[in-house]
Amino acid sequence: MPIVRVELFPGRAPDIKAAIAKEITQVLQTVAGVPPQDTTVMFIEVAPSDWAVAGKPFAPGPLKE
Repeated sequence: MPIVRVELFPGRAPDIKAAIAKEITQVLQTVAGVPPQDTTVMFIEVAPSDWAVAGKPFAPGPLKE
């Protein structure tokens, strides 16, 4: 049973998250033969202030949906 954690900044609409989960589930089914009912996708929202790249706090631009 795969559990896929997707860490991202807050602000994505529920329909965007649903589309991401659907695609991840489909890839696991196609590539690894995992039945869709066996895949769990979890979204972990991380505030930009808690995210750093190359040792520097992340400065995000507007989210694209």
